[in-house]
Amino acid sequence: MNVQSLLHTIDGISTWVGKAAAWLMMALMTVVCVEVFKRYIMNMPTSWIFDFSNMLYGTLFMMCGAYALAQNAHVRGDFLYSSMRPRTQAALDLILYFVFFIPGIAALIYAGYDFAGDSWRINEHSNVTADGPPVYHFKTIIPIAGAMIMLQGIGEIIRCIVCLKTGEWPSRLHDVAEIDVIEEQLAHSEYVDEESRKMAIEGAARIDEMARQRGMGGDVNT
Repeated sequence: MNVQSLLHTIDGISTWVGKAAAWLMMALMTVVCVEVFKRYIMNMPTSWIFDFSNMLYGTLFMMCGAYALAQNAHVRGDFLYSSMRPRTQAALDLILYFVFFIPGIAALIYAGYDFAGDSWRINEHSNVTADGPPVYHFKTIIPIAGAMIMLQGIGEIIRCIVCLKTGEWPSRLHDVAEIDVIEEQLAHSEYVDEESRKMAIEGAARIDEMARQRGMGGDVNT
């Protein structure tokens, strides 16, 4: 297995885990809708629903961290970074990964393992309500999510090293992208014919206009 295959394998693992965890959004939406119906229509609220929805959202948030890193989607103050040469970007990233990322994620895994172990030992339950649900399975997600992020972080470190050697960033597995990102790529791509480029840009403009009108309509109705 060459380096590029290794990087794509790590990207693929993070992407698969992130997409699998994304289904929790459907579960969270279902739980909230059912609870609203029970609370306001049937007058039968569920005491532990707050804890359960927090666990679902927390699990979704944590397990998608590696996926966001694989897609290079974490927030970055790139007003200076984007103007740097690839080797300079890689050098800066490599320093930050070793100074902040690895110690921070290692601490997350270590502390999360202890939290999860203690929670399982005492059969911990939530204390938000009188009869709160168990939380030990939820705390187990902490070290698992940390390990996934660490794996993807190792892949990103390898990317930095390759870029320092070659002067170019290795490719990564791409997934969905925002409309403005696609529009920017199409506008500057030499492999897209003029008609396709024009249709894509016009389609993106129509979507933006529809979203703007929908937002204005919401403001008026409010």
